[in-house]
Amino acid sequence: MAIRSHIFLFFLNTNILITDVQDFINFNLKNDISKLIFKGSPFDKISVQELANQIQAKQKSEKKLPTWFTTKNIYYPAKISIEQTSSEITAAYKSKLVKGKKIADISGGFGVDSYYFSKVFEKVFHCEINSELSAIVKHNAGQLNIDNIETNNINGIQFVEQYTGKFDCIYIDPSRRDIQQNKVFFLRDCAPNVPDSLDILFAKSKQILIKTSPLLDLSSAIKELSNVKVIHIVAVNNEVKELLFLLEHNFNGNTTIKTVNILKSEIQKFNFNLSEDKITPEYSLPLNYLYEPNVAILKSGAFDRIATQFNIKKLHNHTHLYTSDELVEFPGRSFKIEKTIQYNKKIIQREVQEKKANITVRNFGKSVDQIRKETKIKNGGNTYIFATKLLNESKVLIISSKIK
Repeated sequence: MAIRSHIFLFFLNTNILITDVQDFINFNLKNDISKLIFKGSPFDKISVQELANQIQAKQKSEKKLPTWFTTKNIYYPAKISIEQTSSEITAAYKSKLVKGKKIADISGGFGVDSYYFSKVFEKVFHCEINSELSAIVKHNAGQLNIDNIETNNINGIQFVEQYTGKFDCIYIDPSRRDIQQNKVFFLRDCAPNVPDSLDILFAKSKQILIKTSPLLDLSSAIKELSNVKVIHIVAVNNEVKELLFLLEHNFNGNTTIKTVNILKSEIQKFNFNLSEDKITPEYSLPLNYLYEPNVAILKSGAFDRIATQFNIKKLHNHTHLYTSDELVEFPGRSFKIEKTIQYNKKIIQREVQEKKANITVRNFGKSVDQIRKETKIKNGGNTYIFATKLLNESKVLIISSKIK
């Protein structure tokens, strides 16, 4: 190992870790921060801004990072670092995608991913150019009883270049903001610039795992990168949280897309090969059952593949809803169709008895609010109405009950 950067805890205001201060932080987790700031800090060596940040950052950790939230004497960074870090759910998922003895997390941030990599790798090299954040990760690793994470206050690309050995994997979560803190959407505009650094990275590892924003366009990312073996689209409770690109040195095969939607009761998965021949699905008017794909599948663009793989039929080329006579196990929401009616005020008044319903719009031309205003149907209840367009171009309301 050529470089071991030294970080010191004096970057941190360790007075925050005093028992009385920690008790004050925990006591005020449910209180109004603005009132606390107005009163000022009750502690001589801690500013009210420092206290407010610790409280707000810990508040944001309660559901996202329960391990940190329930561990004593955790030191929290600026709350934006908590907002930008992986959740424990997604960090645990990605830790199962790679394996080996040594992994370099070269844009380590708050260290959540490093923590989960430490459970499956013998050694984790956490690199973070922000000295205070690097010091925080070092301190928190001790509180979390993790002894196989080495913290390095250094530019991650520079660390990889100067390291004399090799890694089993290099993990990168590039910053998606420019110098002016504006969001960027192409990998070349992120820091580090991964596409321009691939030769350096592949010289030290055969595997590279990249986390990106869920807003990143898949096709443009593939063009920017090389040797993309697998793309994971990770959703939690039907909200896409991150995209993961697994690159393998000299890989020139077909890229596999793996979608996952992590729910409390199940994990929905759907995989396909990106280079498969274009598939032509079957179409149908609404039958007995209706299916709505989860958001990870919608992000993948597998609108036709999902129909053929599950032997179900599409309602319209641009309506990503599906139907079947027999119920199938489907990675998304499933409904029993009660009736399908034309979108006509007189027909709606006659056929729709429900005063409350959950309304979803797909390829319809009107918003949910417009439909509620026109139909007088309020939000709620156990009825699900899909306002959509069918293959014959007619606009309809599909009234249904949820199966799952």
